[in-house]
Amino acid sequence: MAVLVVAVVALTGAGDQSARFNDLGHRLMCACGCRQILLECNHVGCSYSERMRAELVAAVDRGDNDDLTLQSFVQKYGPTVLAAPTKTGFDRVAWITPYVALFLGLVLVSFIVRAWRSRPLLRPADLPAPVRGAELERFREQARRETEV
Repeated sequence: MAVLVVAVVALTGAGDQSARFNDLGHRLMCACGCRQILLECNHVGCSYSERMRAELVAAVDRGDNDDLTLQSFVQKYGPTVLAAPTKTGFDRVAWITPYVALFLGLVLVSFIVRAWRSRPLLRPADLPAPVRGAELERFREQARRETEV
């Protein structure tokens, strides 16, 4: 039983390096300009993807933590190498702005709809006034009499 527990604990981290490589590779963009995730770059003749993958494998093999690895890529290739902006500093605006714009757009649309609904209907001057009350009933009775067979 003890051997089984030791084997399970030892094998739990066996796929950890490939999982980290996969995770980090999907958080980086290829620097060749193809606008694809690093591990999914299929650009024919891409001079960057193989080199960047090799650098990523080396960083994972060295045991560098994720932040250090990402920062080394940012220093070498620039901030556009990150697939998503960081959630710190000014980059937080990139995460918040779409939601704020959506909320403000919904508020604006609701105000416009309310204004349209509360606006009185204008009728052209050449149309007769609407018929109401007793006069309406008189016209209905006339229509019934004229349509009886």
